[in-house]
Amino acid sequence: MCSVCGERVLSAYAETDPEGLRRCPVCRRIERPFERAVAYGSYEGGLRELIHLLKYNGVRPAAKVLGRMLAEALAALEPDFDHAMFERGMYDQQPILVVPVPLYQSKRRQREFNQAELIARAALKSYAAPEHLQLALDLLQRTRDTHSQIGLTSHQRRENLRGAFAVARAAEVTGRDVLLVDDVYTTGATATECARVLRRAGVRQVWVATVARTLKLASKYLDDEPVEGAEEGFKASEFQSVKVGT
Repeated sequence: MCSVCGERVLSAYAETDPEGLRRCPVCRRIERPFERAVAYGSYEGGLRELIHLLKYNGVRPAAKVLGRMLAEALAALEPDFDHAMFERGMYDQQPILVVPVPLYQSKRRQREFNQAELIARAALKSYAAPEHLQLALDLLQRTRDTHSQIGLTSHQRRENLRGAFAVARAAEVTGRDVLLVDDVYTTGATATECARVLRRAGVRQVWVATVARTLKLASKYLDDEPVEGAEEGFKASEFQSVKVGT
């Protein structure tokens, strides 16, 4: 796996670089505006359907399950968090800001929630060291609506998102470290644009955490509709009958 974006790396690229990192071809060519991206699992099967239950069916208890998954994924970033706190020194132990990827206001009104925010809230309740993280809402804003990313090339995705995000209060993020949270990492276009905007506003470093990620070798077989009849999938009626812990 790529040490930066988490993509699968073919054996031909499996060697580590002088920094001790294993980079995919893309991360070898460009410098990402984020340090690392981690995810709980692959965007397929039951995990994919669980995300759809929250996102499109409005089954909010699913956010608690997804939040616990995200908290597990954050374990991979703990050494990075510890190193960041060491670099800041004992007199600057401010928590890492947890910033959910925002929705445009009209889409949020239509959906009545931001799934990234619900997942982030649930993850903080399950994370082993919540005092190291601080939820920061409305710092990052979506300033315009964007077209659906489905079917777009990587270049088209980047152009579609360019200028779509802004930092509302730059003074609150200057010199801070940020954990960017979303439900799915597909091509990395959204995470890259958000991280770029945050860094330009003065953020020291950014990490990305998502519940799921689309692996490129499998992405061409996936559309953006819920899986029907998946053997390991969840049905809304079945999920709502399960008691979910707080």
